[in-house]
Amino acid sequence: MSKQSSKKSPISADLLHAKGARSQYGAVCFRVKSGKVQVLLITSRGTGRWVLPKGWPVKGQTPAGSATVEAFEEAGVQGKTFPVCIGLYTYDKYMSDIESIPCVVALYPLRVKKLRRKFAESDERRRKWFSRKVASELVHEPELAQILRTFDPDPFLS
Repeated sequence: MSKQSSKKSPISADLLHAKGARSQYGAVCFRVKSGKVQVLLITSRGTGRWVLPKGWPVKGQTPAGSATVEAFEEAGVQGKTFPVCIGLYTYDKYMSDIESIPCVVALYPLRVKKLRRKFAESDERRRKWFSRKVASELVHEPELAQILRTFDPDPFLS
């Protein structure tokens, strides 16, 4: 079987919402250090897995604005968010041991200018910089891994 035919079909947000999926917004927090692109991952509160900052829509905010708020609350990130969705991925958000909600996450690039030491969830999460390749290997969602692996920050460096 060719690589092309073994790939998953692109996600249709409309189809997912029709099946009961909920929307979330997330930030691909990045920096360039010594000429190398790095992505910031944080640990989830429940399982300690490596994830991106993400969350529910914030009232009064655009999708990119919601991603910015989540990045600040969950990772202490300050920087510039670009209002360009760079990809979608899906996951199941577990609300309890027996109940989960399917979610589709729209991702927005956020160029990090500063990391605050103390932030809303600083006692509940760890954060760490990784190369795109390593970050893509640490996350559990295949669609997210692909987005991180192929993320091109060049349009967002000016």
